[in-house]
Amino acid sequence: HCPRNASDMMKMRPDSPRVESVMLEMQDPKTGVKSQPQRLVITTIPHAITGEDIVAWLTNCYSIEAEEAWALGTMLVAFGYIYPLQDHKRLVIKPDASLYRFQTPYFWPAQQWPVEDTDYAIYLAKRNIRKKGTLELYEQVQYNSLHKWMNHKWDFIVMQAKEQYRAGKERKKPDRVVFDCQERAYWVVHRPPPGTVSAMDYGLERMVDPNTEELLFSCLFSLFSSLVKYSVTYNKHDPFLAPCLPSNPWVTDDVTYWLLNMANVEIPTKMRVERWTFSFGELLSDPRGRDDFRLFLKKEFSGENLAFWEACEDLKWGTAATMNDKAQQVYKTFLTRGAPRWINIDGKTMEVTVKGLKHPHRYVLDAAQTHIFMLMKKDSFGRYLKSPVFKDTQKRAICPDQHIVSQLEANARKRRPSISPIIVRQLEQEERARMATSGPVDITQVMSKLSNKGKEVPPWIFLRATCLSTRQSRSMSLCGLPLRGLAVVAPRCFHITITALTVVPGQL
Repeated sequence: HCPRNASDMMKMRPDSPRVESVMLEMQDPKTGVKSQPQRLVITTIPHAITGEDIVAWLTNCYSIEAEEAWALGTMLVAFGYIYPLQDHKRLVIKPDASLYRFQTPYFWPAQQWPVEDTDYAIYLAKRNIRKKGTLELYEQVQYNSLHKWMNHKWDFIVMQAKEQYRAGKERKKPDRVVFDCQERAYWVVHRPPPGTVSAMDYGLERMVDPNTEELLFSCLFSLFSSLVKYSVTYNKHDPFLAPCLPSNPWVTDDVTYWLLNMANVEIPTKMRVERWTFSFGELLSDPRGRDDFRLFLKKEFSGENLAFWEACEDLKWGTAATMNDKAQQVYKTFLTRGAPRWINIDGKTMEVTVKGLKHPHRYVLDAAQTHIFMLMKKDSFGRYLKSPVFKDTQKRAICPDQHIVSQLEANARKRRPSISPIIVRQLEQEERARMATSGPVDITQVMSKLSNKGKEVPPWIFLRATCLSTRQSRSMSLCGLPLRGLAVVAPRCFHITITALTVVPGQL
């Protein structure tokens, strides 16, 4: 069943029996790849092979070029049938004197053992015991995640890890090194580090670039997962999806909702307290939540952390005129030696902060602020949610009943009062007066209305101009002017009153 050409090799899957046949042929004592003990640092590893021997054997066995033989050898390493003894993360064949070994058949993909998270947790716990807590970064992340997820059976996992570690110490050192390399190679294949593509996920039948497709899929999956999680978390707190309690003030004209959710209200609502548990950022963004958290930190004698964070926010969003003074005040209060409220940050962050304070700007304290923020988030925030301070606030929080608008209130809200007839009459009079004063006034027409039949128009005329906006008046008299053809032009904002004085002998 062994393939005899390169094209057959390229069609094989990781769990194909033909791959197993190839590995058995490569390990044949007579015709397979020659192995011999090799020295690795101070330990002699039995049955070790070199990368150049693997490439040479594949070239001679399948009559292919060296480049194609290197690709086939890399495929076998990526599938976990051959593992490196030196560079564990790079699952490739180096055509030089780099050392490799054949994986034990127990760990071959052809066995099709299910890859369980419990086994991976036991492996990481055992490495954590062996390395005394100094795992690699991606392994530490996986270890913390599994610890949180499998907290209910973590004691069993640690017990199994200790038993396997104790049994491994009873082996000889070469056997112990070989077994450790075998186990690490197995998990590097099935739990690859970030940034690498697992051959077990794609096999040889992929027709597209796995890196691009995997990156796109992971980004989309992470995006939709975050969106769904956010929607589920904030569903009851979205006024478009859930009603405001007791009522929406923009709809009912009831301001109780605003009064209950003021910045520094004494007793908050249950919905408001619930938001504090969503994230540490939600707690700090609420002034009432910060007051509660400040009380908790004061009881733990670590209130300087929150005070420093608030001082950094004041510097970041304050005025430019006071920026230098605030930066120096923060340095003297929290950062300098012997400061009254000294905060505990690492030396590198302190060095960056002190260097930046020589030329202060709004974001000069960002590194120290981020350090303190993460310290409170990882340490103080979890204890605060379990503290009596938070539980007492949560117990005293109020839950207002929903205000139901009655039909009478709805009808009263729709009614609008009509305009009084007196106001309508006044508006009509003002409009007629405005239209009368909008153009030039012919004094002859006015005087003709005031004069009697057969009498002359007297020469004395009194004009009174009143400003409609300021209500100020000015008067003047005219005498000896020709009355016929006389016109008075005034702006729209003035009201002109014309009075004519008629003089008859013996009468006024």
